Amino acid sequence: MSRAVAARRVAFDTLRAVHESDAYANLLLPAAIGRAGLSTADAALATELTYGTLRRQGTYDAVIAIAADRPVTDIDPGVLDALRLGVHQLLSTRVASHAAVHESVELARTAGGRGAAGFANAVLRRVSRDTPGDWMTHVAESARSDDEQLGLLFSHPVWVVRAFRRALAAEGRADELEALLTADNASPRVTMAALPDLADAPGDARRTPYSPIGFRLGGGDPDALVRGSGGRIRVQDEGSQLAALALTRAVPVTAGERWLDLCAGPGGKTAVLAAEALRNDARLEANEISPARAGLVRQALAGVPMDVPVSEEDGRTRAAEAPGTYDRILVDAPCTGLGALRRRPEARWRKSPSDVPALTQLQRELLDAAIGALKPGGIVAYVTCSPHLAETAGVVADIRREWEGALEEVSAREVVTALAEADPGLPAQADGSGRTQLWPHRHNTDAMSISLLRRV
Repeated sequence: MSRAVAARRVAFDTLRAVHESDAYANLLLPAAIGRAGLSTADAALATELTYGTLRRQGTYDAVIAIAADRPVTDIDPGVLDALRLGVHQLLSTRVASHAAVHESVELARTAGGRGAAGFANAVLRRVSRDTPGDWMTHVAESARSDDEQLGLLFSHPVWVVRAFRRALAAEGRADELEALLTADNASPRVTMAALPDLADAPGDARRTPYSPIGFRLGGGDPDALVRGSGGRIRVQDEGSQLAALALTRAVPVTAGERWLDLCAGPGGKTAVLAAEALRNDARLEANEISPARAGLVRQALAGVPMDVPVSEEDGRTRAAEAPGTYDRILVDAPCTGLGALRRRPEARWRKSPSDVPALTQLQRELLDAAIGALKPGGIVAYVTCSPHLAETAGVVADIRREWEGALEEVSAREVVTALAEADPGLPAQADGSGRTQLWPHRHNTDAMSISLLRRV
């Protein structure tokens, strides 16, 4: 098997696992590349094929349906993944058409036999006869509404398109919808964090514009740098860094404060909180309901020389057990994850509008419990990696009504702007709140929402 063929096979196997077993490509792909012994160039090819196909899956399915003259639901799933991989190479890469068709047909053969190979060959040759621009015209013409057209062209479910439009409109920026959808389909740049007072960025690094602990490498291997630092330097989105720093730097820290990271997994924000606690003589505790993710939290804390106990409870129970105890609590709540579709593109196909009510109920209960665990004057940071208004402004508004007279808002927008070296351009929200909403197309971060509430 040639190396390029091996790279395609790794990509195909990863796609199958994502669609058959709900695996996550970001966890599965690196291990698959290692097992296959791919070179750096072929690992890059496998990565591009996997993520590019997942990001553009909605568009490619529309192309396949037109070329095959049948719904993609009528196509064997293994054959469909081979077709998606082939269409990605034909429409979005510089791979030679004959190679893209031949290798994808062979993958279809392994998935469904000779008949599947013949079918795949016919479909892919039909696709190869038109230009990418022609196919976008065909796809646009197949849509039944303007929102469906956007969803097909930019490979997002229609309900996500509508949720994004509403969230942007809350800032008076509804005209940026296509820019946001485009950014979701681009590969994110690798951003690093140097834990404060524990590590420094390399001399050739470029500082990030918003987080004071963030940087991007001028060159070199990020994994090698992380390993060499003992975990004190880590790969971490700038929005994630800011979510933790907004809590620790919202107001000056008093020595001896007690902090809690209520939903800590996988531990990136916990590590930043721990470094901040260490430098300010505060104490940090962490909680994560999932034992596997709790293990990741402990690994993330390995580079911080302080004892951070990690409990494994439902966050609502954990907070209820300690009323009036903490000075600062981070609630990085379970959410739809719509803010991280650049990194986890398959997530857009796994969530539906019906998931939102249960999530917002859980979010409200976690935030309510966290506020009950605050001391008077204590601050909670409510964070979601989602811009969906029901998960952000809606949850906070509900909680403020429930705790009427007992809460005041600290402007996360002002806190984040003060942290930043460059103006992040964070406008007021339509509801008049001080909530911060970061965006991939404006800030090159995940679409992180941050609200700060003080108990009074």
